[in-house]
Amino acid sequence: MQRSAFDQSLKEHATPPPEASLAVTALWWVCNSNWQKAHDLIDKEPGVDIAWVHAFMHRMDGDQANAKYWYARSGRQAPGTTIGKELEAMLTYFLD
Repeated sequence: MQRSAFDQSLKEHATPPPEASLAVTALWWVCNSNWQKAHDLIDKEPGVDIAWVHAFMHRMDGDQANAKYWYARSGRQAPGTTIGKELEAMLTYFLD
């Protein structure tokens, strides 16, 4: 999925595009201010990319201890940037 299609879907649709990956779907819900829906999607899913999304979500929720755990599972360190910059980095990573 391309970034332009992701951004357009945020404006025009009530649900994420069906072709979006699990990570992109979770980030779509985050961008639509539905943290719980995003978390429910990824909570028990495996994989380092999903762990990164999970870490990011706990970081934005203010649960630093849980975020640290998930960053470790993702093989990444918590970035020294803002949440907004991390979100942009994630969208760049996950979208074409």
